[in-house]
Amino acid sequence: MLLRRTLLAAGGTLAALPALAQAPADPRLSERSMGSASAPMVVTEFFSLTCSHCGAFHRETWPRVKAELVETGKVRMVWRDFPLDQIALRAAAVARSFPPAAYEPFVSALLNNQDRWAFARGVDHKAEIAKIAAMAGMSQAAFDAAWGDDDLARAILAQRQEGERQFNIQATPTFVFGTRVVSGAIGYDRFAREAQA
Repeated sequence: MLLRRTLLAAGGTLAALPALAQAPADPRLSERSMGSASAPMVVTEFFSLTCSHCGAFHRETWPRVKAELVETGKVRMVWRDFPLDQIALRAAAVARSFPPAAYEPFVSALLNNQDRWAFARGVDHKAEIAKIAAMAGMSQAAFDAAWGDDDLARAILAQRQEGERQFNIQATPTFVFGTRVVSGAIGYDRFAREAQA
């Protein structure tokens, strides 16, 4: 299975996460989105917090998409976690443990600072993410609980597998414009064209 191979290749282990059991709906797994519910276009982004291309999109393209398409009511943006490794998985669990209104700012902070916590050599990834979470208002106890929440991690992986099945997601970032799938860190002009098609 692609998911298992990817996470294991990144040094993670899925053996520590037993099979997902049916549990009551966890509000942390609810849709994370921004924009009007009546926007004519819904764009879903499948992303990994440790993906450099996802970081590039959020640094270079997302601010303009947010200002010109989302905040003007033309697009509703929906985010779907697609972690590529254990660090991205645990960081996604932390992000989902913030209130929905704080999700996008925290995810943007992580993606804008990947060089500090994801790609720097010799850093303690967990400690660096904890610093960013603290700046966003999360206590150390809440961070530790989110980081170590295996049930939440399994649920995020289940949602990733659903995205793989539903849209044949093979890479991050991947954007779904309505039902059209577009892969890659596309620029604003391409994003705007796809959003109008």
